[in-house]
Amino acid sequence: MTQFYLFAIAVSTEFWLLTAMAYDRYVAICKPLHYPLIMNKRNCILLAAASWITGSLDLSFSIIYISQYSFCGSNEINHFYCDPNALLKLTCSDTHNFEITVLSEGPFVAVTPFLLTLSSYIFIIVAILKIRSSEGRRKTFSTCSSHLIIVLLFYGTIICVYMSPSSMFSPEEEKMFALLYTGFIPMLNPLIYSMRNKEVKNALRNLMFRKY
Repeated sequence: MTQFYLFAIAVSTEFWLLTAMAYDRYVAICKPLHYPLIMNKRNCILLAAASWITGSLDLSFSIIYISQYSFCGSNEINHFYCDPNALLKLTCSDTHNFEITVLSEGPFVAVTPFLLTLSSYIFIIVAILKIRSSEGRRKTFSTCSSHLIIVLLFYGTIICVYMSPSSMFSPEEEKMFALLYTGFIPMLNPLIYSMRNKEVKNALRNLMFRKY
């Protein structure tokens, strides 16, 4: 259960961290002159702390329900970790209250961060379209392209796992999608976000085209 609790906190926190980073990109592109004032060290710490605190509180009721369930059969979870879907397949308790709780928490846990992130990018796209030169649009878009890639990958895999019919994917395919957003995407984060760094680009270019 501890593993499930840590997993739930990590996923829920990721939603809000992506939202905070979308706001950071919005300020950088739409209010560049005010960026040092708005995104100062204090506000960045507050955004990060709020993401972790909100993520820790989001799924508290769901975790309470699962901790009270009985598991009368096998206790072997067919997954890499305590995934909620795999865990619920082992319980012999009535999961009706849990499903209602998940549906009621869903708009706050996932939909609200998604809408906030989407609204930030709507303002960003409008600001980019107002730029007349194609070079200016390209440079401005490159500011948020790395974060946009992470958002699409994370939300795409989450939707495939938790918002698709249970019969659509086999357990092995669900584990593959889960591995993407719990392991592969976080592993890609440093690489994707550092691709805007000229020194990193030059190092990769030298590595790829180095003559032996």
